[in-house]
Amino acid sequence: MNPCKTAYFLDMKYRFCYQCGHPMEQVNIEGRIRTFCPACKAVLYENPIPSVAILAENDRNEILLVKRNVEPGKGGWSLAGGFIEMGETPENGAIRELKEETGLNGIQPTLFDVKIHLNGYYGDILIVIYRMILQSFEILPGDDVQDARFFKIDERPQLVFSIHEQLLKRWLSERESKKYERIVGKK
Repeated sequence: MNPCKTAYFLDMKYRFCYQCGHPMEQVNIEGRIRTFCPACKAVLYENPIPSVAILAENDRNEILLVKRNVEPGKGGWSLAGGFIEMGETPENGAIRELKEETGLNGIQPTLFDVKIHLNGYYGDILIVIYRMILQSFEILPGDDVQDARFFKIDERPQLVFSIHEQLLKRWLSERESKKYERIVGKK
């Protein structure tokens, strides 16, 4: 069970004002129901959690995927990625997540897309997707993945997240149509 989604957690999460301690209320502000403090007028704006996903390939046109070792989707294959840390740029988050999950060094993250995934395991997630040049191809899976490897396009597994599947299909389609030059590092 996900503790983030229990009624108790949601009821207790914003019960008192984070600025003055007064009981919070739910009111309509700017056309949305928001958590509001009538004493100090503080409004709690809930925002999506920022994350990154990485599209990368090796010098044999094989795509990089990771087998997840954590929920959501534990045991399923996905793009490498994760949450952006405090004080970290999305680009640096992508480089860090790639290294943590696969042991691979990536450089020159190139923005591919930005998507929103609503009502996910952790709530709403903002996903910043990068294409990445790999400087190495020797994979050393990290703790939060069971496996990481390169797959031939026609032999890859189904991805556990539909948004990752859609992004990968679009990337492969655009790559095949020569919409952009392949970016592959050297061994």
